[in-house]
Amino acid sequence: MDPAYINQMKRLMDWEAGRTAPPKAFPKLPDMPAGRYTSQEYYDLEQQYLWKKSWLFAAHTDEVPEPGCFMKWEQVGDPIIIVHGMDGDVRAFYNTCRHRGAPVVTEEKGKAPRLICGYHNWTYKTDGTLVGVTEKQDFPPDFDMSCRNLIPVRCERLGNLIFVNFDAEAMPLKQWLGPVWDEWEEFQFDKIKLAARYSFDLNCNWKVAMEANMEVYHVPFIHPDTVAPLVDSKRNVNTIYPNGHARMLAPAPQQTDREHVRAIDSPPGWQSMDTVGEFGRTCTQSYTMFPNWVSPLSNYFVPPLIFWPTSLNTTRLELVTMALDWGDAPAPDLWTVPDESKPNGRNMSPIILEDTQFGEMIQKSMESDGFKSVPLSYQEARIYSFHQNCDKMIGLNRVPEHLAVEQVIGDDWVYPNDPRVAEMGQLEAAE
Repeated sequence: MDPAYINQMKRLMDWEAGRTAPPKAFPKLPDMPAGRYTSQEYYDLEQQYLWKKSWLFAAHTDEVPEPGCFMKWEQVGDPIIIVHGMDGDVRAFYNTCRHRGAPVVTEEKGKAPRLICGYHNWTYKTDGTLVGVTEKQDFPPDFDMSCRNLIPVRCERLGNLIFVNFDAEAMPLKQWLGPVWDEWEEFQFDKIKLAARYSFDLNCNWKVAMEANMEVYHVPFIHPDTVAPLVDSKRNVNTIYPNGHARMLAPAPQQTDREHVRAIDSPPGWQSMDTVGEFGRTCTQSYTMFPNWVSPLSNYFVPPLIFWPTSLNTTRLELVTMALDWGDAPAPDLWTVPDESKPNGRNMSPIILEDTQFGEMIQKSMESDGFKSVPLSYQEARIYSFHQNCDKMIGLNRVPEHLAVEQVIGDDWVYPNDPRVAEMGQLEAAE
């Protein structure tokens, strides 16, 4: 970030702390329909369109480290395989043999120079090419193997992170991230290693779980002893990016005497990224990458929380920690702690438990006749913008009127545009 932008954001932090109402240009947010969290109709639209058209974090290269390594991935229903090809490229394919539809790979992870379907031994190269058909003499003489290769799934990388997209016509990952791609360069995605990755099942809609990490309104009440002492929620600045992404940036409370503060302290021995700028070192800086990634980023770690729908009212939460090489020290794990009752078992850390503790109760309450709609405040603008983008991904013409959100946050609020800057400038000039 250039110095002028850093200075502008610092001024905005102070302006946010001093305002007594939402910004003058900020639109009134209409209530969101309750059915967005409880309707099978809306959930089915998400499954058919949102998840099949978005770029989704699937793996780290450490999970397929060498040529021939592969892993299964089934987070959004359709089974796929991520393969580190013998030619060095990482690819993704539907885990579906072109013969009778059997899975080509049945182990969760493995390594082999060829992918061989266990049903009839049809054999594929790691680039998906069909190279072996058993008893080929029993097929017609003109049987064309070249059109029976594994069907690819779009697969692109951000450094060591592997993303997939089921839409063959989707924009490239770099274009999808837009300005976020450039802002993330300082976090060394091409050097960070996978330290921890654990999953937990939650009994609530995926948006209920995710939205607890998309606003600071709740911080003083849910995190009074963990996050609240380290984050000045009044000085938080939200930024909305194209394609549904967003960022929160909150400094430490002014009364703190600590030089470097963020929501979670970095353990001794962690290697710092010397490329990370001032905000990553001194503020809590959390990005929402549409549709299901939320992560604070700092000079010590890249620790995304990934939310996957498993049904209308259940969610799988992945807790991931990535960092620079930690040498001989224990692998860092930001979000989980050992479960003493189970060998190698893990529990969610206190901060994550604080954010997830009400999920099941919220879901039950939402499913009652007492839940009619959701009124959101200016502080919760990232949530409303997120819902706007959900409808855009599904298709505004496909979402029934009784489930849709109005598209009231316009492009004038999408980076690099920001009406707050002009309002702040007018106030400063008046002073």
